[in-house]
Parts: sequence; structure tokens; C-alpha cells
Amino acid sequence: MDTIERALEFEQTKLKSLSTSDRIKISREAKEIILDLNQIYKKKKDSRIMDIMKRLTAIKQKVEKRLKGRPLTA
Repeated sequence: MDTIERALEFEQTKLKSLSTSDRIKISREAKEIILDLNQIYKKKKDSRIMDIMKRLTAIKQKVEKRLKGRPLTA
């Protein structure tokens, strides 16, 4: 269950005043953790694991939205 502990620890990270490279690292780490949790979920079908994956996905989406920036208006 090292992956679950890693995921819970990742959720506690601060997301304020990050550089672009920090945001990229966080996005990649979140993706890696989500994929690892998915492998565990396939075997155990535990709803708690799915909840963790959903929370991590939300964090990842917030970081990626900030990376992409605002769309240009015509």
C-alpha cells in the first residue's frame, strides 16, 4: 500500500506560488500515481481507491489548466 500512502501525501502538497517547472513535475507525478492506483483498483475494486484517484485527477487538472494559460479571444 505504499502507492496509496504516496497519493495521500501528494494531496497534502502546497500548490501556491509554483514555478512552471514545479507545475510540470506535479502534473507528471500525479499522472504516475493515478496510473499506479489504477492498477491496484483493477485488482481490488475498492471504492476508496477510486475516490483517491478522483481527487488526484482534480488536482492534476487544476495544475494543467494553469500551465496552459488563458485562451486567446478573437
